[in-house]
This record gives sequence, C-alpha cells and structure tokens, in this order.
Amino acid sequence: MNIGIFTKPEEPRAAELVARIVAWGAEKNLRFFINERLLEKPDGTISASDVEIAEVADLIVTLGGDGTMLTVARLLAGRSTPVFGINLGTLGYLAEFPVEEALQALGGVIEGHYRVARRTLIDWSVIRQQEVVGAGSALNDVVVNKATLSRMIEIACTVGSHYVTTYRADGLIIATPTGSTAYNLSAGGPIIHPSVGAIVIAPICPHTLTNRPLILPDKKRIKLELKTREQEVILASDGQTIVQLLPDDVIEIKKSPNTFNAVLSKDKDYFQILRSKLRWSGR
Repeated sequence: MNIGIFTKPEEPRAAELVARIVAWGAEKNLRFFINERLLEKPDGTISASDVEIAEVADLIVTLGGDGTMLTVARLLAGRSTPVFGINLGTLGYLAEFPVEEALQALGGVIEGHYRVARRTLIDWSVIRQQEVVGAGSALNDVVVNKATLSRMIEIACTVGSHYVTTYRADGLIIATPTGSTAYNLSAGGPIIHPSVGAIVIAPICPHTLTNRPLILPDKKRIKLELKTREQEVILASDGQTIVQLLPDDVIEIKKSPNTFNAVLSKDKDYFQILRSKLRWSGR
C-alpha cells in the first residue's frame, strides 16, 4: 500500500510524528511518500511533490488542521482516495484524530476497518464575456467578498431558472454542509449535518436585515452576477484559490459529481464532535 503524508507548512511537530508513523509501519509492507516541505525525512521514505502524492497514494495522511485537509481536497481533484486527518491544529472538524489516538486508528484503517464520510464538493466557474476565466471545486465554501474596506457590493442571485434577489452586503457565502461550521457559522448561518443534501447561501452583513441565510437542495444550480462597479471584489474557494472579479462576471455553482472521502473514527459521532469543538455544555 502507498501512503502519502502531507504536512502543514512549518509545523514543528511534523518531523517527529512522521518518524513515529514510518517506524510503526516498517514491517507492514507500506511505502511512504512524504511531501517535499518536510526537510527531515526518515530513511526508506520517498520524497515527492504534492501532485505526485495525490497521483500514487492509496491512502493520504494529513498532519495539520482543517486547512491542510482543504489543500489535499483541492489536490485530489475528484479522486476517491480516503484521507486520514491527524489534528495538529486548533478546531479540527475534518482532521478529527488527535495525535495520541493516531497510530492505533491508522492500524485499523490499514486493516480495512474504518468508516468513510463522502463529503459533498461544489464545482464553481467564473464566466466573463462568455469565457470561463476560473474554475475549481470547494469542500467548504465559495465566498464572493470585497477585497478592501469599502462600500457594500451587489450580487444578483438566481437559483435554477428563478431569480431570488440582489444581495447588498459585504459579501456572499455559498457553503456545503461541511463548510457550514466554517465562515458560514461566523456569518450567522446554520449548522448542517454532513449527510444532508443541502447548500447554504449566507449573506455577510446584509444591508437588508431580512436577507437571512437560505438553505437549498444541493441539486439546485446557483448563478451569481456581480453588479458592483469601481470596487475590488474577489472570489475565494476554500480560502485558497482566489479569482479577481470584474463587473458583470457570472459565477455558476453546482454540486460536484465527486466527493471528498474523509476517514472517520468509529468511536465518535458528529454531535460529539460539535460538543467538543464548539464547547457546548449540557446546561
């Protein structure tokens, strides 16, 4: 089995943890491909680029936080490779395995005993004068936002063949259920269970207070048209891919036929994760 290891940039704990994983797998007929960012690599491992790892890995292990998982989701580009996230970050909604549980859980994965959550991805494209000038997929969200501290922006929204409204706001978030606990949550949007087939449209600081977050079936196609002029506006996909937008640009968003396959702990459920990460109490 080929195991790819992605590490968070400049993560001081990564080298030691990679060494432990490789030593643990020494007698298990595993080949380890480690991203080039990690300078101190254990003997017997293979240094590879991120793209090469995405192409050859049967299983990907990430050492970092949710940002590292989002990077891997973009690199996999629709491949069904399962991803095992070891949380070295803060919240860790996606990278759910703590360091102290990682090796035992990874052993179960190698033996085939694991659950996979097939997380929804959304595909987006930016169309300018009938030409596609940017496209990609997002695991969390697509955000249209003003690039500087300036006046609010205007975005016309259509769902399917039906005009919804023209949002006047600081920006607009289109989020998946996975992304519902990210920027969407900060903007007052709802938390959506990952198994629900839904997409959220959440305005950021809307001018009209009755413009509340809108939950749609994920089969609906969303079209946004930028009406704002003389302001800098950007599209951000998972906070990593940035496209500069121009007036009258059209953004089309739809559910992707591909999924991101995250390995889950057998001993935890989604609500346990929410209680832990959001520090909910029973009172």
